[in-house]
Amino acid sequence: MPKYFLGVDGGQSSTTALIGDETGQVLGQGRGGPCNHVSGDQAREKFRTAIGGAVKLAAEEAGLALDALEFEAGCFGFSGGPADKDTLIAEMFRLKKRVVTHDAWIALSGAHGGQPGIITIAGTGSIAFARNAEGKFARAGGWGFIFGDEGGGFDLTRQALRAALRMEEGWGPPTSLRQRLLEATGARDANELLHRFYTPEYPRPRIAELSRVVEQAADEGDDVAADILLEAAQHLAGLTMAARMQVFTPQDQVRAAPIGGVFKCGRLYEEYRQRVERGGNTQVHPPLFGPAAGALLEAYRAAGLAVELKGAPPEK
Repeated sequence: MPKYFLGVDGGQSSTTALIGDETGQVLGQGRGGPCNHVSGDQAREKFRTAIGGAVKLAAEEAGLALDALEFEAGCFGFSGGPADKDTLIAEMFRLKKRVVTHDAWIALSGAHGGQPGIITIAGTGSIAFARNAEGKFARAGGWGFIFGDEGGGFDLTRQALRAALRMEEGWGPPTSLRQRLLEATGARDANELLHRFYTPEYPRPRIAELSRVVEQAADEGDDVAADILLEAAQHLAGLTMAARMQVFTPQDQVRAAPIGGVFKCGRLYEEYRQRVERGGNTQVHPPLFGPAAGALLEAYRAAGLAVELKGAPPEK
């Protein structure tokens, strides 16, 4: 009798489900809408639709009838955390074993193919997670845009705006960041730009997207922009090594995977890599798989199986 396993990544923008057999072969993949909130009847219905739709599509691709399917194990990771979601999951699917966890856990598992390691995520914000061979888990950073998130996209834009304001007021060095930010937003001056960033028109993700101007300015010789990228790389490397220190010994050979749009900046990535690898026992590698594959690997783990995934979509 074939055995089937389910992994689901439920995020703020989309949901991805993977179904695999007992050998680690991925049989089907399905996608749905966001499902990170369950407070209120409408939110719970969206949650059910997103996850149920994604799993149904994965089952159809695998040639399986979801209504008659019982999974040996399923793992579900959510960006909003697992609270209040476990009961809904239990109602939706037939699962012999069920794991409901947060998105960092499955991202870490996917990045290293279920093996020990570290991930450092730098998107709008920043955070690092690590897990050792004994399953001990650690984090560093992720304290939000007011008190943390150093090296993330929002922080890069914030540093660029601060540099533009200092230049405009005459107590900072010249930088092309001022003009680049004005052109990108249509603001008349840095003061107007600052006030726009306090309005609903510019939520944090939109502000973070403007961090691209820092890389552009640095590539064209702007020293202020180059210093901002250097400092961001230092912060991100610091998060990586802080997470490492909590669960690994200095002698352990450890893999670290950077994740997120900030690391697409070649200058920042290279500085980050050099700093992390400086001691010799930590190596930076791209993530092997995405979080949905990580969830599937954790489903196998919950059932007591150690498999090598085959046919899983690579991390983008």
